[in-house]
Amino acid sequence: MTQNHAAQLFKAVKQDQALKERLKAAENPETFIQVAQERGYNFTIEELETELSKLSSEELAAIVNPGVRPRLHIYPR
Repeated sequence: MTQNHAAQLFKAVKQDQALKERLKAAENPETFIQVAQERGYNFTIEELETELSKLSSEELAAIVNPGVRPRLHIYPR
């Protein structure tokens, strides 16, 4: 169920620019999850990583901006 929350969050990000910017600004997975929890999405770091691994590079960059340090730790390549 909670892993579904991570997938739902990624769908919501496509519609909500403010949420997208807050998530992109997250400096670590814990902050990313805290922002998500403020919006009612509850999941673990492991569930986040699982959902991130399902995204294309373009989709991933739109959500977490993995090419900018120090955010590489959110989804190590």
